[in-house]
Amino acid sequence: MSSSDARSDGVAADRESTPGFRRELVAGVRLGDLLVLATVPVVLGAVFALPESTRRSLAFAYTDPTALTAFTAHYVHLDAGHLAGNVAGYALLAGVGYALAVVAGYRRFFMIALATFLLAFPFVLSALNLAVPRNAIGFGFSGINMALAGLLPLLLGVYARERFFRESSLRALPAVFFPLVGWMAFLALPVPLGTFEGIGLAGLATAIAGGLLGLLYASSTGIRVREAVRSGARAAVSNPGDGDMLAVGVALLVGYPIVGFPADPTGADSVVNLYVHLLGFCLAFIGPFALLAAGVFEE
Repeated sequence: MSSSDARSDGVAADRESTPGFRRELVAGVRLGDLLVLATVPVVLGAVFALPESTRRSLAFAYTDPTALTAFTAHYVHLDAGHLAGNVAGYALLAGVGYALAVVAGYRRFFMIALATFLLAFPFVLSALNLAVPRNAIGFGFSGINMALAGLLPLLLGVYARERFFRESSLRALPAVFFPLVGWMAFLALPVPLGTFEGIGLAGLATAIAGGLLGLLYASSTGIRVREAVRSGARAAVSNPGDGDMLAVGVALLVGYPIVGFPADPTGADSVVNLYVHLLGFCLAFIGPFALLAAGVFEE
């Protein structure tokens, strides 16, 4: 849904003519939404309270997959540290994402995406995991967290358009997607094809390719990257409330992959599933982007 705010020059120049960021956020929040958002950590905590044997039975065994465990595995954690990390990640991603969506006028878009991630993505991610055969079990909420991270660039895009650049097109958002995938590859692929002073060549090459693809895509849509960055920075500085929210979202977008794609994914008793993290991010961007580009959520 589009915001009803009027912008005559594409940039929020007259702050006195529009409600402040906080007022708009408070006015747009719905109690039902907050209850839905709060349900997730409650469910994760309740599942963690089950006996360990029960939790292990709810994990997804790749050699013996079932429809039930394909869903339940994404809500199972075997240690408190894993649970705490995923709950903290969810709070950041869902909280910032919801705030961006509310102020931009895309609350319905966010809630529909969240429901899809919580109810449908567990089956999809588990099924796609079977493409990599192994004698192991899968569990944890991080795949869904990465889906929320994949939604974040879209939310930042609609937020920037509604608050700063009314004439901009959402079709340019893949220009951000490609560099982000390259950034994740740089983090996750340290030494697969050799190293140059400790930097993985495969990850570095993928990061460069992602950046170039992003620039090419931006050019194909008529975006002048340097000019867009400068005007965006000026708009953010001239609108402290909106600009601060934008800065928080960008920092989270760039910083969260460091958690989701560690250079060393092996732990004492488990291995971080980088494959499902990438799947969650990519699928959560591609599907919702197609709907936004088609104008499904425009009013």
